[in-house]
Amino acid sequence: MPTTDKPVIHTARKAAVTTITISRPEARNALNVAVLTGMADAMEAAEADGETQVIVLTGGADTFSAGADIDMLSGQTAASYVTSPNRFGFERIRDSRLPVIAAVSGFCLGGGCEIALAADIVIASDTAVFGQPEINLGIIPGAGGTQLWGERAGRGMQAEAAMRGEFVDAYAARRAGLVDRVVPKEALLGATATEAEHLARKAPLALRAVKSAMRARWRMSAVAALDHEVALMANLLASSDAGEGITAFLEKRQPDFTGN
Repeated sequence: MPTTDKPVIHTARKAAVTTITISRPEARNALNVAVLTGMADAMEAAEADGETQVIVLTGGADTFSAGADIDMLSGQTAASYVTSPNRFGFERIRDSRLPVIAAVSGFCLGGGCEIALAADIVIASDTAVFGQPEINLGIIPGAGGTQLWGERAGRGMQAEAAMRGEFVDAYAARRAGLVDRVVPKEALLGATATEAEHLARKAPLALRAVKSAMRARWRMSAVAALDHEVALMANLLASSDAGEGITAFLEKRQPDFTGN
């Protein structure tokens, strides 16, 4: 792929929503070290800024990401992959404590697909195409792809995607549960912004807690995850936001959440 000195990650915050955009149009937003580390750094900055409540990941209106830059893959060895910044870039995205929405248009393949499916909500344009074609290169999805398809769409579709390397369009992905909504291409970024703004109006502590509870099953047994949920609920009941939410409901008004 051609090299460039142009920024490959653009970040913009509007109120409580930070949008992180992959910008390598000449390479169909292929993932390289600069993209993955830049995206991870942008997510870390958004979590630390004290204002962001929701993160949007996108590649813009045309292409989400066609997958890993093959030049990057060709230089990997068994030892280097395990400790590579690329691998930790994916983990940083999966481990975000804030809700993440992926706005997907065009190709969403390989590592790009793994980024999108690690999000909490996936909104796709009618041009989106999802796939895990790594098998055709003699490798496998190595950044969550063998798990994330199955979690959203079941093991049957997981096996078909990973073993056959075939693509699915936006509507098939919606029917299977890979994506949450399909909209016209020209409406994608607006629809995603509306969804992000809607989430950002929710109680911040509760929003983060529900994500923590949902992701607990990745690291804990079912019993431990249920205990984690109870602990989160108990902590929330002691928060000012919970008191405000209950009072506002009883008074038939909109709550004024402060994140405390």
